[in-house]
Amino acid sequence: MGSLFSSPSATEAENPDVKAGNPDVKAENHPDVKARSSDHVKAFDSAESWQSYWKEIKDSPKPVVIFFTASWCGPCKFITPLFHEMAAKYPNADYVKIDVEELSGVAEEYEVRAMPTFVAWKEGKEVERFVGANKVELEKKIKQLSQS
Repeated sequence: MGSLFSSPSATEAENPDVKAGNPDVKAENHPDVKARSSDHVKAFDSAESWQSYWKEIKDSPKPVVIFFTASWCGPCKFITPLFHEMAAKYPNADYVKIDVEELSGVAEEYEVRAMPTFVAWKEGKEVERFVGANKVELEKKIKQLSQS
């Protein structure tokens, strides 16, 4: 999975807005995010980096859509391209991908029992949960969430 995660550059400075808890901070500027440069979906390679990011972003008025996935999950592989497409198409939300094998504690914390699971948060509250690889339903829910 080395290509999924990329390290931030050595010269990347910490974002002062993140440290200040600014709810308008863009997740891609958070120093602990291991973001794919090809799209708008963030991925994390440690529980510590996830917790640091989540602590700063969870109460934001901007929705956060978390995609819980696994490398062995066929339906996850099927829906992943659409999730990345939706992240680009509906930029009014942040998009996060969590591999349950790499971050099993995070999956347990969010009570993920099946993959793929999508959990949406806004202003510190879970506002949507969707299990499965139904492309039509996923786009419908992401569109509604990004317009709220």
